[in-house]
Amino acid sequence: MIRRAKIRLGAAALLGCVGLLAAGSPARGTDVRIFQTQSQVGFLAGTLEGVSVDSLGRMELAPRVERVASLAEPFVLSAARLGAGNTGDSGWVIGTGNAGKVLRVDARGKVTELFAAAEPEVFAVWADPDGTVFAGTSPGGKVYRIPAGGTAAKAEPFFDSGETYVWSLRRAADGRLLVATGTQGKLFAVDAKGKGEVLYDSDDTHIRALELLPDGDLLIGTAGEGLILRRSKTGEVRTLYDADEPEVVALAAGPDGICYAGVVSSEASLVDLSKTGTAGTAAQSAQPQGQATVTVTAGDSTTTATTTTGTRREGATGPRSQVLSILPAGVVESLWSFPDETVYSLLWSGDRLWIATGLEGKVYSYDAAQLLLEKDVDERQVVALLPGEPGPAFATTNAAAFYRVTSGTERTGTYTSAALDAGQIARFGTFRWEGEAPAGSSVRLSFRSGMSAEPDRTWSGWTDIKEGKEVALDGLPRGRYVQWRAQLQSGAGGSPRLYGTELSFRQENMSPKIQVLAALQPGQILVPANFNPSNQVYEPAHPNREGIFTTLEASSADEDRNRTKPLWKQGFQTLQWTASDPNGDQLVYQLWFRPEGREVDEGWLQVAKDVEDAYVSFDATALPDGVYRFKLAASDSPANEPESALTTERVSDPVVIDHTPPALGEVRREGVRLRVVVRDTASPIREAVYSVDAAEWKPARAADGLLDGRTETLVIEGGDPDEKAGLVLLRVTDAAHNVMTFDLTGKR
Repeated sequence: MIRRAKIRLGAAALLGCVGLLAAGSPARGTDVRIFQTQSQVGFLAGTLEGVSVDSLGRMELAPRVERVASLAEPFVLSAARLGAGNTGDSGWVIGTGNAGKVLRVDARGKVTELFAAAEPEVFAVWADPDGTVFAGTSPGGKVYRIPAGGTAAKAEPFFDSGETYVWSLRRAADGRLLVATGTQGKLFAVDAKGKGEVLYDSDDTHIRALELLPDGDLLIGTAGEGLILRRSKTGEVRTLYDADEPEVVALAAGPDGICYAGVVSSEASLVDLSKTGTAGTAAQSAQPQGQATVTVTAGDSTTTATTTTGTRREGATGPRSQVLSILPAGVVESLWSFPDETVYSLLWSGDRLWIATGLEGKVYSYDAAQLLLEKDVDERQVVALLPGEPGPAFATTNAAAFYRVTSGTERTGTYTSAALDAGQIARFGTFRWEGEAPAGSSVRLSFRSGMSAEPDRTWSGWTDIKEGKEVALDGLPRGRYVQWRAQLQSGAGGSPRLYGTELSFRQENMSPKIQVLAALQPGQILVPANFNPSNQVYEPAHPNREGIFTTLEASSADEDRNRTKPLWKQGFQTLQWTASDPNGDQLVYQLWFRPEGREVDEGWLQVAKDVEDAYVSFDATALPDGVYRFKLAASDSPANEPESALTTERVSDPVVIDHTPPALGEVRREGVRLRVVVRDTASPIREAVYSVDAAEWKPARAADGLLDGRTETLVIEGGDPDEKAGLVLLRVTDAAHNVMTFDLTGKR
């Protein structure tokens, strides 16, 4: 079964995983573009079934993996090898939740219940070479002993830690059973009779992971502060590393004394580090301690169950999880970071490090500085890795299953890309892939397209199988989204290998959009940020020889066109707009005008053409007083052939052109005041001030209390009528910034 990844990747989001390239000039927005995949991140955005991808982005058939068993329990929480010498021939033991069961899975996939604890979760299991099984349960912090070949009836309590959680079980060099616990962060050593002593009392909340080293020392990983500790055989404990992530979930020992640690800062953690000493989120405090209700989806069925969960520590930044290497000298380095995945388990097996992750159920191997995706399973999390030959076994949860790596590689595999977003409805051109196909192997391709981000029944069906390194997609229906599928089959020469792919497309040209067309205040102009006022603000550079309008010169530097500043020039008018193109095409504009009152399509005259800025400022004194309409046309012609270019037009609201200042009407004395009437033919009065004997200007009061009409009666405090003033002036400004000053001296 192919699991469909729920990934919404737009053209912008694909940068960095699936490259988006333009095959033509960058200015030609609807030229051919290319979805290019040539990295591990790019390929991992899709769905892999039986194929693997290394860190260099090379995809090929994966090592063969066999599903040993599907488990009825909702959650797998821990696992260990079971059998004589722990070869795995007798199977594996698995700890589960929420019924606290310990299961045995044999090599043939038969599942047997060994023990059902009173506690709901079994976070830790250990199997001795003789087949004796130990199970650590939570909450309650108890360890049970299940004799070799035992049943639930024979299981017995072995050790009570007095703690809430048992996170890990290991055999110490002296033969005692090590028990890592929380929430007090204690490590116990328990002898064969079940008598325990505190081997180490950590300052941290939880001891989460243990790894016994060949020399008898012990690696310890904590949760809360995310510490990696080393305890010597003599009992000395020192800190090797204090991780940025709050939880060390896994430890593994490799050759030459190199060790590895998995650290996480994730909502998928089993420990809630937002509240010291608890599991489950704070929002789930109504649940029993350590429990939370979650929903598990397996196939077409949905089950509601209870398990421990956790949250990302508040304020945590950086990757979701990392794998660290610990050198014998104590130097700790980041081996690999996972921005969107959670590391659950580590294992050194064969000649490489194996890494189990969620939330998409992936198993990786790391060798020679390369990370290889070995398996992408249907289940959401791979929670445990166990040694095996020729490769490891692993357990999954959400849903629960058990797998093992077998000999050889898969004979066939399928890769399905993510739904690639062309941004708009598009026509798809050619698919090319780079790589090699040894003798007898094949790469069979098919494609489909649609308009919804998630492939559904409205998408086209998969095209017929096509072969070859270059495939024409002329039969593929147009759409916004496209997927490609590659079916790999091995031959006598081995597996085919893909290094990179290209899928070309061209958006269908769509009309530009004009969102806003508006006139600025009279006299307000926009100029480029580097505009030199001495050149053009006070004097236009030259008359427009193709028409009656004088305009401001555009900036010669393209990078300055999008940065403007407002200035003032009497008599100028500015039209400004906001426009966009669905294809991202470069736009060019033309602006026309006509007096108001004419038919819609009658008498348009040009103001400016071939405008690349989003505004035009022009000398409006070329027009008589009146009301005008302006029409803007936006064209994507710079990015398209003439026969396919599209144009959109928009007409402005009425714009008043007014060059005439206010006029003086009746002047009448009323005692110590003057009552003056002023009129304007086109614009409201906006300001009126007066001065007596060249003193400072003072506001003239509107008789009706509001200065807002074309005709206004102003009240001026004229002083004693018997006194002779040398000069009385009234200055009036209208909304078009036309100014007139009147001498009222003889009107007193």
